[in-house]
Amino acid sequence: MKSYIKKLIPAIIVFIIGYALTIVGALFKIQHWPNGGEIYTIGSLIEVVAIVMAILTLIKIYKSKN
Repeated sequence: MKSYIKKLIPAIIVFIIGYALTIVGALFKIQHWPNGGEIYTIGSLIEVVAIVMAILTLIKIYKSKN
């Protein structure tokens, strides 16, 4: 496995957790169960954090190669 992929694994794991929470939050909202909006929002925010983590990691990898 390439070294840059290994460095992206934490961001990928965080993204998968956020994605799962987003799906659960959407299910809660569809079923009109309580706290669906909050779960959906938290999942979406976690996805954004994961994307920022991945971008920063890629920038760091790019700078180290130059």
